[in-house]
Amino acid sequence: MHETNESDLKSPAAVAETERGTGIGTGVSGVSEEQLLSRRSFVGVSALAGAGLFAGTAAAQTRKEMIDARAGKGPTDPGPENRGLLGMNPNSNKPPFTDHGTSAPIWYSFDLAPRRIQPGGWTHQVTQRELPSSKELAGVNMRLESGAFRELHWHTANEWAYMLTGKARVSVMQPNGKMSLDDVEAGDLWYFPAGLPHSIQGLGEDGCEFLLVFDEGAFSEDDTFLLSEFLAHTSPEMVEKNTGWPREVWDTLPAEELYIFEAPLPDSLEKERAFLGEHLEMKIQYTFKMGSMAPVLKNASGEVRVVDSRNFPVAQNIAAALLTIRPGGVREMHWHPDMSEWQYWVKGKGRMTVVTTGGKARTMDFNANDVGYVPSTAGHMIENTGTEDIVFLEMFRAPVYKEVSLNEWIARMPPRMAEAHLKLPESLIRKVPQKKAGILPE
Repeated sequence: MHETNESDLKSPAAVAETERGTGIGTGVSGVSEEQLLSRRSFVGVSALAGAGLFAGTAAAQTRKEMIDARAGKGPTDPGPENRGLLGMNPNSNKPPFTDHGTSAPIWYSFDLAPRRIQPGGWTHQVTQRELPSSKELAGVNMRLESGAFRELHWHTANEWAYMLTGKARVSVMQPNGKMSLDDVEAGDLWYFPAGLPHSIQGLGEDGCEFLLVFDEGAFSEDDTFLLSEFLAHTSPEMVEKNTGWPREVWDTLPAEELYIFEAPLPDSLEKERAFLGEHLEMKIQYTFKMGSMAPVLKNASGEVRVVDSRNFPVAQNIAAALLTIRPGGVREMHWHPDMSEWQYWVKGKGRMTVVTTGGKARTMDFNANDVGYVPSTAGHMIENTGTEDIVFLEMFRAPVYKEVSLNEWIARMPPRMAEAHLKLPESLIRKVPQKKAGILPE
């Protein structure tokens, strides 16, 4: 995908488009299919370019002014600049002419979020406080060194997790008195229902790093129910009556939260499972090998894996897709009919355009460790703008993953319906891909 240049501006189709200022005309009379293709290619390429890090001046600019600015003809900026940030977000600094209106933020980065660092690991989060538009989902990025624990805890939100590096042991306790215990590694995930107590411990020589996603936009990793605090803030006499421990034992318990702390490595998984015996949960699976599952879609431009309640039954309120897009490939134009989308970018560099009601549109550049957000039912498209594969997660607060493909919708439109809306001849309309591709080109 190329930047608008002088040759684009001087082409007849581009000049006509600039003079109109409102897009493709309202009819096709007297215009050949070749001219329509030329005009459409100009508009289509520009429509995939980016817009703002901040909702700003795009609404007040004409298309010609925005095209000129991208070509270096706009006003200069002699004042202060954060050149590092501008370099990472070129489409915010010089938005394309297709950007329009004032949109809610669609980008944040874990690298802007403060870290909570403790012996054994660290954590930081992107929630509704950091990304106000994301009201349904929040994310936490956590690191545990070898042997270190995320303290036994529970919370009001469902927890979905994806292992980024290393290995970990996870446990979850059920109301029926049975415990699930398993080891996970990079590419694996887990799901812990709200209210069930659980733990995470780093394994191996280097521990692990993982992403946690919660189905509460205002979730806070600093506001969970902790084993240490439950005991420390219950009177010693009551603890004695509850546990049968002598009174003096309460004085040796942790007086404050442990949260993340160092500990020896555990026994083997087989030995710890043997200890549980009949209390080991065997039927319900709380872990899933997402990275090694067969893709639901694969072509020359990338692949897609989907995990939801259909193949991971315990995950009743969070669905996910893991996408890989090759250099030059795009995630086709689409939307999700009844759910917003929360993204985590694992690898690579790309950009996303989001179009909402009233013609409001923004494009943002994304890099590894960034978070993207798409409002419910908003149309969007993603392009790999780098030289390596991009890998990212799409997360939804829903039991089942769903999407609508723009190309597939156009392909199903009866001829008169399509011509009336697109103002194109049917011979051109039918050149659109006839089925959902997910990633293009196929």
